[in-house]
Amino acid sequence: MNYNLNTGNEDKKKKRLGFQSVKSLVGHMVEEKKTLLVAFVAMVITAVLNLVGPIIIGNTVDNYIQTSRFHGVLINGAILLGAYVIALFAGYLQTRLMGSVGQRMLFTLRNSVFQKLQELPYDFFNQNKTGDLISRINNDTEKINQFFAQSLMQFLRIILIMIGSAIFLVSIQWELGVAALLPALLIWIFTKITSPWVKRKNAESLKTVGSLSSEVQESLNNFKVVVAFNRRDYFRKRFGLVNQENYKTAIKAGIANHMFLPVYSLFSNLGLLIVLTLGIYFISIGQFTVGLLISFIAYVNSFYNPLRQMASLWSTYQVALAAWERIRRIIELANNMPQTDSQGVDDSATLLSFRDVSFAYPNGNDVLHKITFDLRKGRTYAFVGPTGGGKTTTASLIARLYDSTKGQVLLNGEDIRSFTPEERTKRIGFILQDPFLFSGTIRENILYGNYELKEISNERLMQIFKDTGLESLLQRFENGLDTKVDVSGDGISLGQKQLIAFMRAVLRKPDLLILDEATANIDTVTEQLLDEILQKLPETTTKVIIAHRLNTIANADVIYFVNTGKVTRAGSLQEAVDMLMKGKMAS
Repeated sequence: MNYNLNTGNEDKKKKRLGFQSVKSLVGHMVEEKKTLLVAFVAMVITAVLNLVGPIIIGNTVDNYIQTSRFHGVLINGAILLGAYVIALFAGYLQTRLMGSVGQRMLFTLRNSVFQKLQELPYDFFNQNKTGDLISRINNDTEKINQFFAQSLMQFLRIILIMIGSAIFLVSIQWELGVAALLPALLIWIFTKITSPWVKRKNAESLKTVGSLSSEVQESLNNFKVVVAFNRRDYFRKRFGLVNQENYKTAIKAGIANHMFLPVYSLFSNLGLLIVLTLGIYFISIGQFTVGLLISFIAYVNSFYNPLRQMASLWSTYQVALAAWERIRRIIELANNMPQTDSQGVDDSATLLSFRDVSFAYPNGNDVLHKITFDLRKGRTYAFVGPTGGGKTTTASLIARLYDSTKGQVLLNGEDIRSFTPEERTKRIGFILQDPFLFSGTIRENILYGNYELKEISNERLMQIFKDTGLESLLQRFENGLDTKVDVSGDGISLGQKQLIAFMRAVLRKPDLLILDEATANIDTVTEQLLDEILQKLPETTTKVIIAHRLNTIANADVIYFVNTGKVTRAGSLQEAVDMLMKGKMAS
């Protein structure tokens, strides 16, 4: 399955309208219904009180100022002041509520994205850059937070005020009202035409931000190599190119986002000019009063001034939509490695079987072609072959890091896909070629994912270490179980990392233990010690060894040669060596 988030294929298949995107986004806010309702009521109160102002002003001019009845001016002034004060407090309540909604929205979205990432298969992370995923979790969710916290209710309030102003304009004098609203039609047409382009430019800008994050992460994670080979210039050049691309897309997005304001202002001024021209004409022929013209101008301003705010809000809305599309693509992904129903096969002697298994990476050629073999309980199997021949891929299929493209992998006679992740990882241990440790202590790392021992005391754990022969490995660390481990790896060698990974796997006492170049960075003496520890595992434990060093596989019961997508059984160590030499010569 193609999990690449930046191919754009999904966008071509699923073009969504802005309303549908917002609807799917709001679906993540079901717990905020009450808060949103209170904020909406406060927004309506603010809008209505602001709308009654112009009609009170017009009435005051015609009935009190022109007739010199200043007592009425004071009363209407007090009413107007009271309305604006109430509107102020309602607006403050709305802002405060939406600020809290935005933060909770940010919290919920980031949780949703991160939880989805935990559900996706290993293949997903091979196809996407870590920096881009980090940008989606941090940067894109923040764009949505800004829209909800600062723009959503303001956006709705503007729409409500515009609708109310339009109603007042048409009700006061419908001919003049329609003429005043004509430029708004031009604004709507302009916005309809340009919005997809604006959204596309914002999406391109957000994508380059993700690429920028990826480049920074890659250079910092590999800075030791950069310094060792004195290639700061290389990463400086790569960063410069990515930064330049981000600069170009940001400029284009900025132009797209800010072009609304001058256009909206032009049409707003056109509407005001129409009202002044026709209003003065109607006054001259006695069909209008000065107070009504003042109210009319105020409602025209109430209709068009929000459009100027709408210009900036609309760009924020487009940015939020572009950010949501990037986040939605993660949230809506489905795991292509589901758990299936169990279909038992009675074959107690065979622990794991490959039945006509083929495998290909996304958009790539087959790596394995219809391979079949059995791994029996308690035996040691070695997989050898030239680099790139498919050894690690075979091990990954055994551990179900991937699913086969064709064929079937059986564990204890059942389809491996029918086991829960907990059951599978309990039965299968995997010492990776590049061991990864988490920040914390050695104890936390070796008990990682071991649910049976996670609450065990240090005393009891040390006894288990003695029984399994792991105590001698632990003694190589100054503070034993409490030795600090940093995720950067400072202060701990690659060989020591492999020792910790070895202890982590052996403590689980799995039915099947995969060692993928597990001794590649370990000296010969330590390797012999590890072999002695492996001998103390239960007799039923099956071991799969992937290695280049011949002494590592010398004691294997069965040796398989892996190359060009085929797995062939070698009759002896010498035959495996001959096959390996022929494979290297052929390549």
